Amino acid sequence: MFFNCAKLRIILMTIITKPRFDIDQVPRAIFAVQGSTISSDWEMAPHRHRKAQLIYTVRGMIRCEAENGLWLVPPQCALWMPGNVLHNAQGAGDTECYCLFVDQDAIAGLPSHCCTLAVSPLLRELLLQASGFDPLYDERGPEGRLTTVLLDQVVNAPIENLHLPVSQDARLRQLTERLLANPADKATLNQWAQRIGMSERSLNRTLQQQMGMSFGHWRRQLHVMLALQRLTKGDSVQRVALDLGYESASGFVTMFRKAVGKPPARYLAERSAAGQAAGSGIAM
Repeated sequence: MFFNCAKLRIILMTIITKPRFDIDQVPRAIFAVQGSTISSDWEMAPHRHRKAQLIYTVRGMIRCEAENGLWLVPPQCALWMPGNVLHNAQGAGDTECYCLFVDQDAIAGLPSHCCTLAVSPLLRELLLQASGFDPLYDERGPEGRLTTVLLDQVVNAPIENLHLPVSQDARLRQLTERLLANPADKATLNQWAQRIGMSERSLNRTLQQQMGMSFGHWRRQLHVMLALQRLTKGDSVQRVALDLGYESASGFVTMFRKAVGKPPARYLAERSAAGQAAGSGIAM
């Protein structure tokens, strides 16, 4: 009998055997779900649940839209979403992830907004261990003590800057969709304003108010997210740079380092090494 929660739908197509529980009805502070590889593209429709959720990616790239933002979850990162947040998710190609459901008041200091968290080796191992627990584990036994440490690690996990703000404003949604479809478009702020029926001043003000950043900053963040999706699939830095409209790979690398803190090759190498270490300890 497979664990069943209608709200999870496609994301955990090969979940390990567990009793049938409604996620929100599990009477424990945390409940971890072990996922396995999904080899085809998938998408999960918008949904919400009372418990907060941590989605940890072991392999592949998961993209979620939640809280008026696009969130990228590359390998060895996790997306935190507070309870009752409407969200969807999608993945392309081989993806593997784990989900941790948490009572929002289980511990003080849990993030109150969506964010992408860096996963330390300790947090990773605790999460993998917790995914093997019976849903009704002994809260006063060894498993309960381990969950306490796990929650502490979630609270202290560093935040990664892998967030792209989006807006419900129809004109800004049009801007977002058009740049997603053609990220190499080098049109200026004024040109984009004319395309979507706004003045340059109004567009700049609306971007600052609703997205909290300038157009240039927002477009660079979009490029980082699209680049990570492509690079994770194996595309070369040169190919990605040209497709995003950069005249050279060096220009793209400079932008990426400024946004993420390290060049793409190093970033991906570190994620790959961490993923291999995680994979060696996973019992499927």
